[in-house]
Amino acid sequence: MKKSLTKQGRGFCLAKKTMKLKDAISLFLEYCEKEKNYSPRAIKTYEIALRNFYEEIRDLAEREPDLEAIEIDDIRYFAARLMDKNLKKSSLKLKISAVKSFFKFCSKKKLIVSNPADLIASPKIEKTLPSYLLEKEINEVLENIDVSTPLGARDKALIELLYSSGLRISEALNLSVGDVNFSAKTAKVLGKGNKERIALVGEKALRALADYLAKRPLLAKNKKETALFLTKSGKKMSPSDAYRAVKNKLIGWTEAPRKSPHALRHTFATHLLDNGADIKAIGDMLGHASLSSTQIYARVSVERLKKVYKLAHPKASE
Repeated sequence: MKKSLTKQGRGFCLAKKTMKLKDAISLFLEYCEKEKNYSPRAIKTYEIALRNFYEEIRDLAEREPDLEAIEIDDIRYFAARLMDKNLKKSSLKLKISAVKSFFKFCSKKKLIVSNPADLIASPKIEKTLPSYLLEKEINEVLENIDVSTPLGARDKALIELLYSSGLRISEALNLSVGDVNFSAKTAKVLGKGNKERIALVGEKALRALADYLAKRPLLAKNKKETALFLTKSGKKMSPSDAYRAVKNKLIGWTEAPRKSPHALRHTFATHLLDNGADIKAIGDMLGHASLSSTQIYARVSVERLKKVYKLAHPKASE
């Protein structure tokens, strides 16, 4: 029975030749890109984490490590090395999750006999409650945007759309002019993992979009640019452009700790839940792959009710 790299230490080698760890990582990254259609950002995150893992294991073995040689103690060693670096729990979880996903792939593709990462637990991170706006606050934000200019009309259209449809900012910024169907009151959205879905768009958002589209030619320097939301210079808005625009419009109107496009997505989901929407339906509208991602909004609703109860009920504080 072979020993792990951590137990055997220097001079480790296998009796039979197996796939090298480095080659297996390359296969996994190719799988993520071509078969799973992960975003370039997600692939880069995996690549960095697995490069860290490879380097630690290579230094431990003092030679090119074989994939089949790696056991649970080696992964524990890697986790310990990460903790020694005082990484944030979120970064630690990300890197351990990447290693677990990698070995799950190796097991699925039968590159290894058994999965050494099966019993490795990911670090638990306490989920913070999403930041969102109250109904009164979002209404005041929208009522006080000056839409007499193309940029003002654009900002109102963007905020209305994010609040109306719960889109991720990347999804909203990737919309082309033709992706919004005014008669069907929908938008064709490309979500995470290049998954396409149809998002519902409310009437107020459609009116704001129509007003902005009437003024959009004043921003469009290049007539061939099809992106829906444009900057002052006529280019497609970037996430940082959108963050600044949204934050600027939210400041002074809300006490929400985070004044960002994502706070509007949280606001969309929270208000739907508060008004009786089914949590599974909310998850579908948000483009969540699993219900567990949507459950956080149930906690938001409960916490808000607790605050109301404590403030309003005469016996709540006794």
